[in-house]
Amino acid sequence: MTPPAATSGRRAVLERLWRGIAQVRPEGRALIAVDGVDGAGKTRLAAELAAIAAHEGARPAVTVSIDGFHRPRAERLAAGTGPDGFYRASYRYDAFRRSVVEPLRAGLPIIPAVWDVARDAPVDPEPVQVPPGGIVLVDGIFLQRPELRDVWDAVVWVEVPFAVSVPRGNARFPGMREADPEAPSNRRYVQGQRLYLAEAAPAERARWILDNTDLTRPRLRDQRGGASGAEHTDAPAVEPS
Repeated sequence: MTPPAATSGRRAVLERLWRGIAQVRPEGRALIAVDGVDGAGKTRLAAELAAIAAHEGARPAVTVSIDGFHRPRAERLAAGTGPDGFYRASYRYDAFRRSVVEPLRAGLPIIPAVWDVARDAPVDPEPVQVPPGGIVLVDGIFLQRPELRDVWDAVVWVEVPFAVSVPRGNARFPGMREADPEAPSNRRYVQGQRLYLAEAAPAERARWILDNTDLTRPRLRDQRGGASGAEHTDAPAVEPS
């Protein structure tokens, strides 16, 4: 995926974020979660960070989406069509561990996906070799559930209020869902994500919080205690060009 061109202000903030990520686990391969609610801009952010990594050349980045590890539609719906079913039964975390986490730690090629959610069918992609020192950026929802909490070397939480994320995300499905987060058509998804926020406290556990409400002027905060310098402050973005 090639991300859209960023404003100079956005790129400056993301370069700062990438410099922080590039310091994680410098002795080997690193696994970084790009977590957030639907419509927060996680996939775009991961692609932008990978592009910055390719430009800077110090540590290569590979992108993976948790969406490649969905359960089959029948299994998801059998778990319930309400928020609880969405939150608790959307993904195959065991398959993600076997396909990505375990081979990455062993220095073996990773399998970036096992399921095509749009076709509701299995996929068999080519394995991806992550170079020594490489960083795997995994985007998706619910990434700090108990099943995955221990696998990440660091987490980026992409912060966006539902009033912004729901219409932004639903724009991908024209005519299917309403822009109002409280609309009945959004109940399964919004309330399911509220369960996650309440149970997992993902923003509190994240290393970085990127406020992505305004795509041209994101704000970055490093939650590491006792840090100093511009990379670890809640400084606003540079004025966009």
